[in-house]
Amino acid sequence: MTLLEQKHLALLDEAQRRGQPGADNMRLCFEVLALASGIDRACAARLAPHRLSEGKFVLLLLLRDLPEGLAPHELAERAGVTRATITGLLDGLERDGFLARHGDKDDRRKVSVRLTAKGQAVALDLFNEHSQWIASLFAGFGQHEREALSGVLRQVWRNVEIPTKDSPAVAAGNPR
Repeated sequence: MTLLEQKHLALLDEAQRRGQPGADNMRLCFEVLALASGIDRACAARLAPHRLSEGKFVLLLLLRDLPEGLAPHELAERAGVTRATITGLLDGLERDGFLARHGDKDDRRKVSVRLTAKGQAVALDLFNEHSQWIASLFAGFGQHEREALSGVLRQVWRNVEIPTKDSPAVAAGNPR
């Protein structure tokens, strides 16, 4: 069941109409994109009843085992988001009762972010549930199949990287 987006179908139709080589490879790329989008949508739907986005969920997990908390800038770094983004995520989590900001008694400029009891409970329960769901996406795959898929994905990643004169696309006469 591959549901390609209309924009991808249009690009495939145009490539085929022009007789462009590589249409099959284009389709594979669009199938991977469609799968990733489908997983993202399913993830968002699973987190939404908890009033969480994936970004907020990650922050709960980062704070789960840190009773002393973390400074917002440290959280931003560990989560891989900007300081501006972390502020909005923290505001939402605080508003919904998942965390609290605590000022330093000696230095008012310092703030640490800590989970509330509600945040701790949700982080633990949801992590267990979410990790089981993620693992279930590849249910039925044997070790050999997982390794083969991982190898194929690594090969695609190499092709995504900045091309050099030795990269497969350039070597095949298709410089990017």
